[in-house]
Amino acid sequence: MNFKPKFSDFKQKVEASFHRQKFMELINAKLVDVKPGYCEIQIPYNASLTQQHGFFHAGIISTIADNAAGYAAFSLMEEHSSVLTVEFKLNLMSPGDGDLLIGKANVLKNGKTLTICRSEVFIRKNGKEKLCAASQTTLIELKNKPDK
Repeated sequence: MNFKPKFSDFKQKVEASFHRQKFMELINAKLVDVKPGYCEIQIPYNASLTQQHGFFHAGIISTIADNAAGYAAFSLMEEHSSVLTVEFKLNLMSPGDGDLLIGKANVLKNGKTLTICRSEVFIRKNGKEKLCAASQTTLIELKNKPDK
């Protein structure tokens, strides 16, 4: 879908918000791409982000799905708004067994207050990407509530 942002500096607003999230810094997440209604975040493998089998922990997989959706939605919100997740459902489809976790999210519907997004999380191993999780997320725009 082709979405139009509500103001020209949407990308800088998303980047600034992302960099204020200390948890993203802790897990070494990188904001790779932001377009109107789209976001991609990547997390390189680190043993401290794994579960008992050495795969990316489901908590990290859900985090990247949630954040990618949040910033895809945020890219379409008003300049002086902030965003919060209302709910999300995550389906884990294969283990996060690889060297890079890639979260990609697209806005499905951008409403007056609520935005619905779909995230897909891929794992890269030996140069190949495999879908490991998918989610649907509902986000709310908090108008006139700065993100700072």
